Amino acid sequence: MGLINKTYDMVISNGRVIDPETGLDAIRNVGIDGSTVESVSESVLDGKKVVDATGFIVCPGFIDLHSHGQDEENYQLQARDGVTSALELEVGTSDVDRWYAQRDGKTLINYGASVGHIPVRMSVMKDPADFIPVGDAAHKPATPSEIGEMSKMVRFGLQRGAIAVGMGIMYTPAATHWEILEIFRASSGSVASCHVHLRGHGFSKISGGVSSVQEVLAASVITRVPLHVVHIASTGLGATSQMLQVIKEARSRGIDITTECYPYSAGMTGIEAATFDGNWKQNMGIDYGDLEWAETGERLTEESFNRYRETGGMVILHMIPESVVDTAVNSPLTSIASDGYIKRGKGHPRTAGTYSRVLGKYVRCGGLTMVSAIRKMSLMPAQRLETRVPMMKQKGRLQLGSDADIVIFDPETISDMSTYQQPTVPSRGIHHVLVNGIQVVNKSKLVDNTVPGCPIRAPLS
Repeated sequence: MGLINKTYDMVISNGRVIDPETGLDAIRNVGIDGSTVESVSESVLDGKKVVDATGFIVCPGFIDLHSHGQDEENYQLQARDGVTSALELEVGTSDVDRWYAQRDGKTLINYGASVGHIPVRMSVMKDPADFIPVGDAAHKPATPSEIGEMSKMVRFGLQRGAIAVGMGIMYTPAATHWEILEIFRASSGSVASCHVHLRGHGFSKISGGVSSVQEVLAASVITRVPLHVVHIASTGLGATSQMLQVIKEARSRGIDITTECYPYSAGMTGIEAATFDGNWKQNMGIDYGDLEWAETGERLTEESFNRYRETGGMVILHMIPESVVDTAVNSPLTSIASDGYIKRGKGHPRTAGTYSRVLGKYVRCGGLTMVSAIRKMSLMPAQRLETRVPMMKQKGRLQLGSDADIVIFDPETISDMSTYQQPTVPSRGIHHVLVNGIQVVNKSKLVDNTVPGCPIRAPLS
């Protein structure tokens, strides 16, 4: 309801307002004071500034649980795709205080991170790499004392407000099942979820998708730590349906497990990563020609693969069947997360286009309902985190008292425009984006010199 004779800081008028929590889907006027939604009303509202949303959808800002590109270049692309909160929850950081301090007062959108097993293992085992391990952290089993030091660092990161615990077991294949269980144990009691890149791919005989889910599901049950499986289609491949069935059955038995996906048939990773050790072609069901060098767009050969493996860099993997992507995106179990990363204009189109692609390809041109899509991109991510991070109870919603993180878009034109060759082309159809009540996108253009992004962080203990 609106207040009589009240003048709001901003009013969004005559838009189709969708709140995925209450199910509201109707023409309404939204009144904002400061960083908070103070009214969602059928009545006309007065505002110091009025944004006419006639013909547009007005909904909660999108929350990306899996965003590696935590810098200005990536934040700008994500804001133009409707993202108001970008969270690094898979790889995470080993130094939570430092990570947040580096971004304090400097960001376009909200930001946050997990304490990550990968960087913690790299620190303890003195790995020379700066993001994905290439030395002992990838290839050497940890000693009991090293596992103890990792667990200590994870517990300290949680005390310092890390949102979750990140794990990338595929990148640390030498980590034993016991080590993984010990990291889950380090999370126990914090109500933090573990966000896990599984150990294996698809139907791999050694460690396929189903057995990889079973590994972390067992650890979750033993420790009673909530589990979140990242990008299920890109690790599940042909086994994605079976993995989703395992997750559904576990949830039906009261186990706290969730998952996510992105709407693309290619993944991306560092070519130097342990992912490409051993029988990677058999495990992923691809060959050299299915790899695309992100820097140049060239498809690889055995010779160029070996050459680039020596130098390192990002490679795009064309490996996920379109039918698997469709299954994952349409599943009621999945939230949407980009797994995005752009560096100096190079990378995967998912950073710039994930959310608009869902709204264009899967809603306007597919069978996913608008309300379901918005729920996957806002409410579901917020609910995954809100037990650990109470401030998330005010995000992912558009209702009285919610944070004014808001997206206004045209449902008839919204589309992803980024491609594998041109990954930084902004999405079309996103007209306005508000972060904490401040416009960061106005009439599809970025607002200059605007840094309203706030830290998303768990309470310190």
